[in-house]
Amino acid sequence: MTTDSRVRDGGGVTAPPPARPRRRGIGWAQRLEIAVLSGPAVLMFVGFVITPVLLAGYYGFYRWKGFGPPTNFVGFDNYVTILQDKLFHEALWHNAQIVVLSLVLQGPIALVFALLLNQKLRGQSIIRVLIFVPYVISEVIVGTAWALLLQTEGAVNGILRSIGLDGLAKDWLANPSIAIWTLMLILTWKYVGFAVILFLAGMQNIPEELSEAAAMDGASYWQTQWRITLPLLGPTIRIWGFLSIIGALQLFDLVYIIWGQYVASTAGTSTMATYMVSEGRNAGNYGYGNAVAVVLFFISMIIALVYQRFVLRRDTQGALTGGR
Repeated sequence: MTTDSRVRDGGGVTAPPPARPRRRGIGWAQRLEIAVLSGPAVLMFVGFVITPVLLAGYYGFYRWKGFGPPTNFVGFDNYVTILQDKLFHEALWHNAQIVVLSLVLQGPIALVFALLLNQKLRGQSIIRVLIFVPYVISEVIVGTAWALLLQTEGAVNGILRSIGLDGLAKDWLANPSIAIWTLMLILTWKYVGFAVILFLAGMQNIPEELSEAAAMDGASYWQTQWRITLPLLGPTIRIWGFLSIIGALQLFDLVYIIWGQYVASTAGTSTMATYMVSEGRNAGNYGYGNAVAVVLFFISMIIALVYQRFVLRRDTQGALTGGR
């Protein structure tokens, strides 16, 4: 039994189905244009991202002093040492704490500021600039300033003693019980402005008609924010969460500037990046430092892939696959 691919119309006359449009191939001119436009970006990515990762993986198999060709092949000994070193375990735990605390502290604070600044207020532009200023200040300046302010005889303890609050004067940097909270205070002060600006940009894409309709139906301001603004701001919040997690995993500069390579470990603020520098470059074992860099790269990549798979999938699926 054969099937007739023709379509029968109302008058009983059969007609062939409409022909599908043929997909035109990309011509040489278009291919050349794509190569010219994307070529520099691809070369930069390969030269400054892919190549260093491959070289770090290569040097990680050697005990190398950082000059001359590596000759002392040690195989996976560097990686075994990393996985067995308690200092690396502590640094990994500190990174995990920083990731969680960054999301818990910076996210709600930034949302509150963004909701307030999304209203019509006097001096709104000035307040936005003041909140965003810490983010654009160099980490060296921020780290040096906070290190001076939070010393035992620094300005913070001096102010507390001058107003009769001697009991609140602490060793903010060297005390292991409070050093991690000192670090989180500095990180929140510096990076919450970026989250605020990001959330404000996301709120500009939310139609005002939705809030007006909710107000006409009797919804309060906070009900409108909870039921309309926050759900529609979800993609922006998830992107900020991804950037915050990756930044917390790779945190180095502020910790190294404020605490240094030795105090960071004893104070409980060391990270995988500071461990890499102290045990690699500063110890004269660049092969071991490259191995730590590879481990840090794979940890970040795995977390990024898992986050994209389970959190960002709903935001990127349609854009990447064209699906509904």
